[in-house]
Amino acid sequence: MNRIYQRGQATAEEVRDDLPDDVSNSSVRTLLSILESKQFLRHELDGKRFIYFPTVPRKEAGAEALRSVLATFFNNSASKAVAALIESSEGKLPKEEYQRLAALIKAANTDTT
Repeated sequence: MNRIYQRGQATAEEVRDDLPDDVSNSSVRTLLSILESKQFLRHELDGKRFIYFPTVPRKEAGAEALRSVLATFFNNSASKAVAALIESSEGKLPKEEYQRLAALIKAANTDTT
């Protein structure tokens, strides 16, 4: 999805060429087909090629992906996910990141009281 968001549109070959690892054409096409079945992408025919376009804004797709990660790995717990991020960074997040997290938590806490 990132490659298609960056380009605005892309063929399977363009997506494959943008990837850092050697990935087969069929793997890329399978993944694009899955993303299309989940309605994250649509395609138009250009000769014999499919050109893929995102169907949802990047922010919305990111929120959906995050919900899936939270459900799959963190039992729908945002605090467990944030704790895992902080712990995995071994305290190396920039000070600004900690300040932003603290401000978000404070604002959210204020809204619920």
